[in-house]
Amino acid sequence: MNFDGILFFPLTPFDVRDRVDEDVLAEHVASGVGHGAGGVFAACGTGEIHALSAAEHAAVVRCSVEVTAGRVPVVAGAGGSVGTAVEQARAAKESGADAVLLLPPYLVGAPQRGLVEYVRGVTSAVDVPVIVYQRGSMVFTPQSAVELASIPGVVGIKDGVGDLGRMHQIVLAVRGVRGEGFTFFNGLPTAELTVPAYRAVGVPLYSSAAFAFVPEVAAAFHTAVRSGDPLADTLTREFFEPLVRLRDRVPGYAVSLVKAGARVRGVDVGGVRAPFVDPTAEEEAALAALVEAGLSLVKEG
Repeated sequence: MNFDGILFFPLTPFDVRDRVDEDVLAEHVASGVGHGAGGVFAACGTGEIHALSAAEHAAVVRCSVEVTAGRVPVVAGAGGSVGTAVEQARAAKESGADAVLLLPPYLVGAPQRGLVEYVRGVTSAVDVPVIVYQRGSMVFTPQSAVELASIPGVVGIKDGVGDLGRMHQIVLAVRGVRGEGFTFFNGLPTAELTVPAYRAVGVPLYSSAAFAFVPEVAAAFHTAVRSGDPLADTLTREFFEPLVRLRDRVPGYAVSLVKAGARVRGVDVGGVRAPFVDPTAEEEAALAALVEAGLSLVKEG
């Protein structure tokens, strides 16, 4: 699967009655595509897949597909038990998604063979391309990654671990078998901080949580880092590093701050669902100041 540009993980907006707000979602997705997203990953981690019902998950994917209208690939989240992941993957395919991002099984540890079989169980049940999300309880050895890449339907790996030595071995091993057609991308929270390191091991593609609320800053960084423009280092130092410090205060802020950032920009996405919590008023004010600083740097640059 080919992606060209920043990978966009939209938020899932909730209205005052805690229902998915499809009108706001449609505007949010359209804005991201308009700012040059290379792919839309709907109902994934930033989209609070863990907090969505089956009907809500399907509605988010369907809305994202309709709005994107084939301009870039749409990938839907799926995960949990094999049965739940299969149901979500099947619904995503029926909604017109181009692929599925397969998240780890929850609250269980498993050997490498079991993790490979988890992926195989989903791909054998639903004929849809699958990108495997390596993180948490689902981390692969280079040997298991090669086995994954041999499963029909598996087209890529998103890395959310950050072990660059392991990732380099995986890239070399898998590309030795599959060539350049297999997709890898950096999926760490605030991936901009590790873009140079991942590029060094052959993984230039990355997702950007910041793109969901400051697409101007994320896009400027993307352009600068590819061209060697010093603006990339300036944005890293003065926007992304302070954002990470704020993010690391509380578990779950990797999503909560993104949603707060969208509200700061005037997008009525509502708050996060439990077990996440929204930032305090003080933290949201600090985020607003950071957003203003980032936008000013882009204008000056």
